[in-house]
Amino acid sequence: MALKLFNSLTNKKEVFKSLESKHVRMYNCGPTVYNYIHLGNLRSFLFADVLKRYLEFKGYQVQQVMNITDVGHMVADAETGDDKLETSAQKEKKTPQEIATFYEKAFFDDIEKLNIQPATEYPRASQHIPEMIKLVETLVDKGYAYESNQSVYFDVTKFKKYGKLSGNTLKQLQAGKRIEVNPDKKNPWDFALWIYDPKHIMFWKSPWNDHGYPGWHLECSAMSIKYLGEQFDIHTGGEDNKFPHHECEIAQSEASTGKKWVKYWLHVKHLIVEGEKMSKSLGNFYTLKDLLNKNYTSRAIRYLLISTHYRQQLNFTFQALEASQKAIDKIDNFTNQICQIKNNANQNKSNIQEIKKIISQTNRKFISALDDDLNMSEGLAVVFNFINQINKLDLNHKAAKLIEEFIFNLDHVLGLEIAKNLQTDIDIPREILDLVKERQEARKNKNWDQADELRDKLDQLGWQVKDTPDGSDVTRK
Repeated sequence: MALKLFNSLTNKKEVFKSLESKHVRMYNCGPTVYNYIHLGNLRSFLFADVLKRYLEFKGYQVQQVMNITDVGHMVADAETGDDKLETSAQKEKKTPQEIATFYEKAFFDDIEKLNIQPATEYPRASQHIPEMIKLVETLVDKGYAYESNQSVYFDVTKFKKYGKLSGNTLKQLQAGKRIEVNPDKKNPWDFALWIYDPKHIMFWKSPWNDHGYPGWHLECSAMSIKYLGEQFDIHTGGEDNKFPHHECEIAQSEASTGKKWVKYWLHVKHLIVEGEKMSKSLGNFYTLKDLLNKNYTSRAIRYLLISTHYRQQLNFTFQALEASQKAIDKIDNFTNQICQIKNNANQNKSNIQEIKKIISQTNRKFISALDDDLNMSEGLAVVFNFINQINKLDLNHKAAKLIEEFIFNLDHVLGLEIAKNLQTDIDIPREILDLVKERQEARKNKNWDQADELRDKLDQLGWQVKDTPDGSDVTRK
């Protein structure tokens, strides 16, 4: 089975083949650390995490770089105006460095709570100014960039493949709506590489001025080339980054090196909240902290944000979040019962060959789902079908051990921390498990009076039974 990914560069699914055998180099657009990251950001970061986990599951070694933007990102993603860091600093009466440090820590706290694995590198833009200046100098020397009024711009007319990612070619841009004219530019669609602004709080000395800072697009090119080389496998980000950010990254990177920069581009679809665009004015702008304060768990939040295919719009609702918690509970209850059976040797007869067959079939279906452009929604359906199948079987401790190992192995991809959340301190006695099974049989045979009597007996013994469409779960009262 071969992994296929939808490449935004070609607009089709392609068989994934890394530049180096069993080694993947991947760059993910990271946070601009001027505020807490929101649900849309979290979805993009979780997608990158699941992709990395699945590549490792497939046997690849993954070198992952995620940038930290702490300078040069203008408000509303514009090219001129106020820097997001400086605007936040003025609002909170702090320095830009204090803002960046605070919200960078908040970012790392959030991804840790969501069990997002650390990247190999988290380069900060402000610490890679020399690499950016060198890249601009290369572009000027090669004739792709020009100096104007102490700033430096990329001449899009010199890069013939401009628009190959987004479809916004120079011809189409010229035929489209007019944009605000910048007298310093040769062409309206040229973009800034190095910006002269004597009022900007964060500034560096360069060959073009003594008080400038890098353009937002420049940062990712310089840092990715430094850590991943002039060519690498995967670049991810939100669909809103496709133009102009990623388009400009391609132009400046390929113009500077003369090589195809990134092989596969993967973009995550927008997230909406309760059917509407997420907005502070609508009161539906949520951070991880907001949801945790409402007593939702980080595991349920992770589940919900990874459960919809990354190229489909995710409609975040609190009803869906509650359903995600129920899904987590079902997985936990199942795994706890399997763990109890494993730890309590019994004389039950299990068809080990049948168990192995179900595990093998499930593993094949799970891989097939994720090989199809990381179809996690289908992958999760496979997991729950497995749980339903196993719940119908008699198990002994040997069978339970095989099942437990398999679930933990799948969780290397899911990242739901199943093993970490086992209720190892709760020992469900064999007699209780037998009563639950007897009650399941009574319900199956529609012997409701017997089922009620067994429920009452379990209740008297201190155990609560919860019936679901897929079986019965038992927990200590």
